[in-house]
Amino acid sequence: MTFAPLSPRLGDRSLFPDLEARAYLAHAAISPPSLVARRAVIGLLGDYARRGAGAFGATLDQRDRLRAKLGALLNARPGEVALVPNTSLGVTHVAMGFPFERGDRVLCFLTEFPANVTPWQRAAELYGLELSWIDADLARTDPGRFLEEVDAVCARGLRLAAVSAVQFQSGLRMPLRAISDRVRAVGGVLFVDAIQACGSVPIDVEADGIDALASGGHKWLMGLEGAGMLYLRSELSKSMRPHLAGWLSHQDAFSFLLNGPELLRYDRPFRADAGLVEGGAFSAVGCAALEASVDLLGSLGVGNIHRHVNAYLDALERELVDRGFHSLRGASAEQRSCILGVRPPSGDTRDAPWWSRALAARGVVTSCPDGLLRFAPHWPNDLDRELPLLIEALDDAGAER
Repeated sequence: MTFAPLSPRLGDRSLFPDLEARAYLAHAAISPPSLVARRAVIGLLGDYARRGAGAFGATLDQRDRLRAKLGALLNARPGEVALVPNTSLGVTHVAMGFPFERGDRVLCFLTEFPANVTPWQRAAELYGLELSWIDADLARTDPGRFLEEVDAVCARGLRLAAVSAVQFQSGLRMPLRAISDRVRAVGGVLFVDAIQACGSVPIDVEADGIDALASGGHKWLMGLEGAGMLYLRSELSKSMRPHLAGWLSHQDAFSFLLNGPELLRYDRPFRADAGLVEGGAFSAVGCAALEASVDLLGSLGVGNIHRHVNAYLDALERELVDRGFHSLRGASAEQRSCILGVRPPSGDTRDAPWWSRALAARGVVTSCPDGLLRFAPHWPNDLDRELPLLIEALDDAGAER
């Protein structure tokens, strides 16, 4: 089956013809798949339907392309990007495989999504680590004091800091380079949960000083659930311990299946690159959709997407503030992602779910994590078309409230 090529344009949702919402502002939760991603999945399933196992080789080539494209998105080198099903497993691979020693300190941050906390708590219990904590929102309310607290933790010795590139409730873009400089100065490394950044906020692992990074593909990368990535700086991947290894974590893992007898061995060396974490089979469908979506993002440019969305949020934020909502958006451009989190006019965060439901009933899809009303548009959202709809929905819901 063949299809005519489809090209994306900022502010044009024609690649999402089945999307029911009048304004879909929940990309920080799950992005709907584009026609391009859907057609990639149909093509893959058709290939498997025709050829069965004969299609497997093509999926290996496709995954090589996907790793390269994800690496280009991050400015990573070949061999530094692996495919994982989700952010959580990516974090867990690093937490379980990092060469910790008993007594090492790990810096975590309050208000982080649990995916970037639970694995470090487990590592602390298993390996005898010490966890230190700083409130991530302090980077929004008092950036200078935030970095002073990072300095104070580093002064006690620090092996690893684990932070999200973007905070999932407020949309605060964290000062990754400033954190990294402090952590590296005492011999530590920086791990980043980037699921709320990749695809909408420029990420450069070299410029940002990132040593390891995990991201699922179903939010701003606009793929499907079940396909994501893990970046490991090449120097770090060589020191990782294979505590979560599988049969594909070995070098030449396929040789006994393809190249004849007497090649079945259980003592092959483990891979010394990021591919160590690719221990078994994973979603071919998810990888096909993710590659198609990354191609769209690449054609638009993540920097262009970020500017497009922030122009949208600038206008929306003014309307929300005028109606009594309290914005938690960063004060400076460097602090801003593509998420706008607000508190309800009442000041009571227990009201956020009501507002999210009320807006959904009026065709505006948002989300309400941790008591904040969260607006998260992406490149298909059109300010000129949607802002009047948003104002109408807000005013109508407010009158009902």
